[in-house]
Amino acid sequence: MLKIKEQTLIFPSHTPFLEDHTLPLSHLDIDRNLNTTIRYLRAYTATTTHHHDPFTVISSSLSKTLPHYYPLAATLRYHNHRLELFCSKSQDSVPLIHATVDITLESVNYLDDDPSSHFVEQLVPDPKPEEGLNHPCMLQLTVYKCGGFTLGAAIHHSLCDGMGGTLFFNTMAELARGGEHIMVEPVWDREKLLGPRDVPRVDSALVREFLSLDKEFLVYEEGDGGVVRECFHVKDECLEEFKRSLFDQCGFKFTTFEALGACIWRSKVKASKVEDNEKVKFAYSINIRRLVKPSLPAGYWGNGCVPMYVQLSAKDLIEQPIWETAELIRKSKTNVTDEYVRSFIDYQHLHYADGITAGKWVSGFTDWRHLGHSTVDFGWGGPVTVLPLGRNLLGSVEPCYFLPYSIASADKKNGFKVLVNLSEVALPAFTEDMQMFAGSRELLPESRI
Repeated sequence: MLKIKEQTLIFPSHTPFLEDHTLPLSHLDIDRNLNTTIRYLRAYTATTTHHHDPFTVISSSLSKTLPHYYPLAATLRYHNHRLELFCSKSQDSVPLIHATVDITLESVNYLDDDPSSHFVEQLVPDPKPEEGLNHPCMLQLTVYKCGGFTLGAAIHHSLCDGMGGTLFFNTMAELARGGEHIMVEPVWDREKLLGPRDVPRVDSALVREFLSLDKEFLVYEEGDGGVVRECFHVKDECLEEFKRSLFDQCGFKFTTFEALGACIWRSKVKASKVEDNEKVKFAYSINIRRLVKPSLPAGYWGNGCVPMYVQLSAKDLIEQPIWETAELIRKSKTNVTDEYVRSFIDYQHLHYADGITAGKWVSGFTDWRHLGHSTVDFGWGGPVTVLPLGRNLLGSVEPCYFLPYSIASADKKNGFKVLVNLSEVALPAFTEDMQMFAGSRELLPESRI
């Protein structure tokens, strides 16, 4: 069904530097949890007013953008056991795959239904670890029978987070729409802005509480039974009923991320049959761009988030009321201070070679509903669907994403969807718990909330 027409190396429209050189990464960029590739796609529908060939537009705007974001075309390599970028004025390029498919986006409901399908996986480059270092940015443009297209991206996480990637794609989009000057000039300066202090120190006790040292630990090693990806529906009325039940018990109003995250975390751990005494962690990222002193400049496109954790024994997580777990998540947000960030950076500097890890039972959570991914407009309007395909997040091989429905879906669904990665053996029990948010089962009894 999908046909690869060509794979082209896209070079910068002009060389932005005169001599080959290396660029250091920040101490957030080199976090072992970020030694992975972020994979995601955007889907665009055809318009009656835009008749240009998407491949020509995307390849041209990419070439014009790379002089500003040339590190994406460079090569990652290890120096003294840490990643750095080698920039070559003659070889730096980004692979762009040009593919076609003989179906319409509408026929697959704008990729809104089955994120685990083999077809969806074919829409985004999936480099092996070595290839991901040689080409830290790889793109794939797939054009559909209807004239719509998807743009799949595979970007090494050590170069940027989701917000940094969006800055890059927004610059591409500006130039694709005919802009002559970019609105936000990218800023590198990573070692200076997010490097260790003159005298590195770890004053935040939380850093040592959540992180440990283990040279032998493999961050993204899957457990027994393999990991599958499933999508679950969350109806607005079911979610509000659930949040009201928590309020009735404790008098606290929780955000969706806090309440639903606490419930999903417990259900995942329970379904996975984790031993009672095992320490389990709820992990999420907090944007520190304006939190650190001084604030990071608007054009900073490196990793600008730090991980935060909530830690419990598996037994305590399963047995305590969900509202208590939600309250722990809510309180944890206040722990991220400038001192926590600086201590985290200094800890990376002091102990990187010792193998920093958050441990085995980490459940990574992120909310993509309001991250600005939908702003990227190459001239066809913003994407109708944005879909992450990464299986590794914050040291977890079982990440969970909160996602909006496609705005082009024929049946405008209320609520949103939750994309969960989970071991196959745990999936049946987890699915049973999630049915209450789709309205196919009553809310859990109060004693279980």
